[in-house]
Amino acid sequence: MRQYFSKNAFFEKYRLVFPFFCLILQRKQRVFTRLMDKTQYNIPTLPLPFDLETKPILKQVNQANRRLAELKGVAMTIPNENILISTLTLQEAKDSSEIENIVTTQDDLYQGAASSLSDIAINAATKEVLNYREALEHGFRLVKQKGVLTSTIIKDIQQYLEHNSAGFRSVPGTALKRSDGVVVYTPPQDIQTILDLMSNLESFINDESLSNLDPLIKLAIIHHQFESIHPFYDGNGRTGRIVCVLYLVLTNRLDLPILYLSRYITHNKGEYYRLIQAIRDKSTDNATEWEDWILFLLKGIEETAVDTTRLVKGISKLMAEFKAIIRPLFGKLYRHELLNNLFYHPYTKVDFIEKELGISRATATRYLNQLVGTRLIERVKVGRNHYYINVPLMRLFMSVSNADTIDSSHLIESVIGE
Repeated sequence: MRQYFSKNAFFEKYRLVFPFFCLILQRKQRVFTRLMDKTQYNIPTLPLPFDLETKPILKQVNQANRRLAELKGVAMTIPNENILISTLTLQEAKDSSEIENIVTTQDDLYQGAASSLSDIAINAATKEVLNYREALEHGFRLVKQKGVLTSTIIKDIQQYLEHNSAGFRSVPGTALKRSDGVVVYTPPQDIQTILDLMSNLESFINDESLSNLDPLIKLAIIHHQFESIHPFYDGNGRTGRIVCVLYLVLTNRLDLPILYLSRYITHNKGEYYRLIQAIRDKSTDNATEWEDWILFLLKGIEETAVDTTRLVKGISKLMAEFKAIIRPLFGKLYRHELLNNLFYHPYTKVDFIEKELGISRATATRYLNQLVGTRLIERVKVGRNHYYINVPLMRLFMSVSNADTIDSSHLIESVIGE
């Protein structure tokens, strides 16, 4: 027979258990409070109160600006800017995601980019990387359209990344730890502090009257400040790296979001986290630590600008080589859209050629098979799908990806909720 208990009977039955649970919760709160005391950082309002235009910083910022100007100029040699946006943002997405231990292969990545969910079973890591590219391209469109980089745009970027609308953190209990369980930093816990700090950061980004520092110096400060505020439950690292690229566009250092900054961080991960934390650990009187951090990021901008310039030059050279073969092959039937397609989609398909050239499926298939005969592209079958791979372009990407050894000396920080 079913028994029914009154509310009083329920509490009477479990009254001895409640104090035990209350004690556990109180102890947990005390532990978290002590943890916060040890790992909190008094985040400053911007601009910073000391001179950051030291001789080493000014020397390095000039070198970084010179390399960015060279990259900006070289990017103009590609007749269709969408080719660079498509291919290089996908490479940036791959490298940025690897910092968060989201690893996918080049093959999976480009197959996923060329496919719909109904065409192919895209693995979770590849979806994450493709989400990153979508978020980056969305942020780029907004910055170009509005001419500012606001908290609202930053929230939009994070929403594209994580596919949720949680917005800024509003519940306390977030800390950052290494994979060995050691908590290294506790970001602001209450929503009002987060809102105030993000408002200040937004002003620093967009209001030039607040600071006359070179934009590249400001970028290093912005990146550290965002990482310390840690405004979201998830996706802070990748959102912060997208903000870096978009800030270069906002300040006209680049016309396109093509700087390969995440790759530099991936290959210097230990030093990256050490320098970020050194500023927090010192908290006050930390001008030297700020200088070290800014020099590190400026060096990263210089190096990745050089790498990306080399990559863009490689793409431009390949396009010229392809054109020299394809144009005589097709004669009067040659269309520049065909060449653009092969570089916009390193893994292209008959559907793409058919749509973008406005031709029949049979003609598109014939065009691609003619190109296979030249060995410029390679035809492969994956499941039910046929892909036509721009092999020289993929080799170029692989040569860049495999150029250095990734720094694995420091395990990535992760977010925990208490």
